[in-house]
Amino acid sequence: MRKVLVLFFAVGLLTSCAVTKDSNDFVFPTKTGKLLYLRSYNNALRLFKVKFIEEDVRTSYGLAHVIVSGPRNGKPVVLLHGTDASSTMWFPNIQALSQKYRVYAIDYPLETGKSLSSVKEMDPKDMVIFYNEIFTYYGLKDIDLVAASRGGWVATLLALEPVNRIGKLVLLSPAQTFGGVDKISKAFSAVKLKMFPSPKRLNRFFEQFSYYPEKIDRKYKEQFYLANKFGRSKPDLMKMVRFPKTEMQTLKMPVLVLVGDHDVINDVDILVRATELIPHAETAVIKDAGHFLSIDQAPLVNKKIIEFLDKR
Repeated sequence: MRKVLVLFFAVGLLTSCAVTKDSNDFVFPTKTGKLLYLRSYNNALRLFKVKFIEEDVRTSYGLAHVIVSGPRNGKPVVLLHGTDASSTMWFPNIQALSQKYRVYAIDYPLETGKSLSSVKEMDPKDMVIFYNEIFTYYGLKDIDLVAASRGGWVATLLALEPVNRIGKLVLLSPAQTFGGVDKISKAFSAVKLKMFPSPKRLNRFFEQFSYYPEKIDRKYKEQFYLANKFGRSKPDLMKMVRFPKTEMQTLKMPVLVLVGDHDVINDVDILVRATELIPHAETAVIKDAGHFLSIDQAPLVNKKIIEFLDKR
């Protein structure tokens, strides 16, 4: 547990320092860095092999950037990305999900992406309000949430609200939800990349977090590198406390949990804990996949997600 807290403290410290206010942007200290990052974000969007629109939704916490795709009358599916991954991380999945679902990919406002925060930090209550304001704007009800890594923790937070709009919950190697960091030494490559960003450390990071790093398109790799080089995200990892067992047992909606067999964050044993906490949860180990399982094994992950969402 101490090692987990040390990792989270290190990341939190790194992402909270050297932040200056620039047009209410607490993530990018310099305009040049932000410009370069946004250019790479737009370049990564070319990997989306589907028609989409980008919208900015005004909330109590600033502008939420949302990428919308799929048929207008499709059941709503909301995508929540991992730390610094932004909504472009869904490039291997967006086409499959958009065939029949109306998909909303939301950038978290205090991490690198296109959302623009008007506050320096958000606690869990703020996160709930932020996302619910977006849901209200689009008139979303009976939402299926698909979330990865840190986004999985946020999705669980939303689903645990006594009154919520969540129909189904899909968690892809959710961080701090069923367990702490499994392989601390390998996971520390993320901290090293944040502290001293370089192409070599970027490659090392993807080697640790992905089973098939060669599958990750160079456009996305460049964006992720610039996120670490120029961004000062504040994911507030220290606020990601484990949910009490009594709370997790209140989850009544269908839940699917997927974990890669080579994940550095979650050991496959968390699937046992997931079913202990949520007796009706479905779980699966994705073979030959790391933490980036939605990229490593995109066809299989897409198939499992869609089959789960299609169940009545």
